[in-house]
Amino acid sequence: MGTKLVDGQISVDCRERLRAINDTKDILSGKWKVMIIACLASFGKKRYMELHRLLAGIGTKMLSKELQELEINGLITRTVMNTKPITVDYELTSYGRSLKPIIDEMALWGMHHREKIIGEITQKK
Repeated sequence: MGTKLVDGQISVDCRERLRAINDTKDILSGKWKVMIIACLASFGKKRYMELHRLLAGIGTKMLSKELQELEINGLITRTVMNTKPITVDYELTSYGRSLKPIIDEMALWGMHHREKIIGEITQKK
């Protein structure tokens, strides 16, 4: 990241890095976006109702909203199938798949964190 402070001010490199982190946070914000990406990264192309079942607890309006925002940001594609009744498939774009290593690291960190917290609680008993 280079020098963090220049004459007591945040360096340009550091400011750009923080802005990039904030941009990423904004795109992935909300309770469900990361989980939707994780499901599509793990299981591949899914129909709307399949995603709804995988994401226990998400409402239909929220799923639609989150999918629409992910599509707007170029992370997923929405394909309307010519079937009766009409079905819609969702899958990660190649750009969306570039988040898989980040999702994998989040999962790994979460597993380690859970073990750490459970270990600390167990030691206190």
